[in-house]
Amino acid sequence: MTVLPLCPTPIMQHETVQLAHGAGGRLSQALMQRVFMPHIHNTYLDLLDDQAKLELPPGMVAFTTDSYVVSPIFFPGGTIGELAVNGTVNDLAVGGARPLYLSAGFIIEEGFSLADLETIVISMAEAARKAGVMIVTGDTKVVGKGQCDKLFINTSGIGVIREGVNLSCRNLAAGDSIILSGTVGDHGMAIMTSREGLSFQSRITSDCAALSGMIAAMLDVAPAIHAMRDPTRGGVAATLNELAVSSGVGIAINETTIPVKAEVRGACELLGIDPLHVANEGKLVVAVAAADAAQVLEVMRSFAEGRDAVIIGSVVNLHPGMVVMRTAFGSQRIIDLPLGEQLPRIC
Repeated sequence: MTVLPLCPTPIMQHETVQLAHGAGGRLSQALMQRVFMPHIHNTYLDLLDDQAKLELPPGMVAFTTDSYVVSPIFFPGGTIGELAVNGTVNDLAVGGARPLYLSAGFIIEEGFSLADLETIVISMAEAARKAGVMIVTGDTKVVGKGQCDKLFINTSGIGVIREGVNLSCRNLAAGDSIILSGTVGDHGMAIMTSREGLSFQSRITSDCAALSGMIAAMLDVAPAIHAMRDPTRGGVAATLNELAVSSGVGIAINETTIPVKAEVRGACELLGIDPLHVANEGKLVVAVAAADAAQVLEVMRSFAEGRDAVIIGSVVNLHPGMVVMRTAFGSQRIIDLPLGEQLPRIC
């Protein structure tokens, strides 16, 4: 009698992500049950259908999507997971929407640590909880070693715009005040100094945060705010230029009013980068009628995310489509768009 060799029992416990985790079989199910579902489960996601069936309140729906490839994936002040949640929440909120639901798609490199993946998922769950949103659907793909750098995340978001709110880059009018919610360049320099191994007396920490709560309170007191943007890639310089061009107006700002942390300024000088061109992930640029500026500023300063808020300039009829800054020396210079990607993979 021929004795057939016994098939070895499949290995189900791994310390790193395997290609089989993305194949849709038992390991895929194990990944969901071990890493994802314990932390981000909710009534919509728990069904594990191919789609989430959502309930939306009346109103215009805002929808956004973004992909996150930041390197390193753990940085002072956050993780790629927190960044993905907060970035999408903020993109909805600056349009006047109350963020409600997110999707999350993961592209994971074979061999990535499962413990690190779970840490990132936990950080996403906590960020979503703080922002008052639910991650209701998602996807996981695994690619071969070297075909992506550790982990990429795509998040999409849905929110509902409150009645009577009309925020747009095209709404700026001469006389508007330009408000900045706090110090510039924190996120970009946190990534760059961490990436390059630079050290300063005070560690630079990312400003990664969800701004939806602060924005909702601002709209409560001034629903006619003209425009809001979060100055991410390209920094405050890119955001102000986009506002000026879209509305066909000029923007005048004052260098002495723009808050920059000493360690961020030092890092920028060392690397030859203008802080106004550096990405932020928890800051807000607001254009509001001058009559409402003081009230909006007071509300912003009541939140941790806006405690350093300040008026940095105004909208003018001069030099339409351009941003001009009065320097600390009393001269003027044009603040242009960055020529290229100064800080790649910053978000």
